[in-house]
Formats: sequence, C-alpha cells, structure tokens
Amino acid sequence: MEDPIICTCNEITQSEIEKAIRDQKLKTIEEVGDATSAGTVCGGCVDDIYLLLEKINGKVDL
Repeated sequence: MEDPIICTCNEITQSEIEKAIRDQKLKTIEEVGDATSAGTVCGGCVDDIYLLLEKINGKVDL
C-alpha cells in the first residue's frame, strides 16, 4: 500500500500524520503541525490534514 506524502514542504507522509493523531490524541490542525511540522510551511496540505483528523476522530476541533 502506498503511503502518500501529505506535506510536500516537510516530506511528511500520511501514515506519520495518522500515527501522531492517534498516539498523541491530536484534535486540531495546529496540534498536528506542532507534533509533525506538517502544514507549517506553505499551508497547502491543511485541507488534507483536516480530512485525516476527521477520519480518525470523527470531527475536528477548530
């Protein structure tokens, strides 16, 4: 199974983000950025991070 890069600026993969969300019980895009650095450079992947948070948590805290 392919593990797509979600954050191209920092080369953060989908599995890295999903693992961080689950292991650290992350709830916001900002928390994901603090934990993984994804979404902290250009912001182009923020929508994808939002979808991953929603997939894992069922909802996203803004």
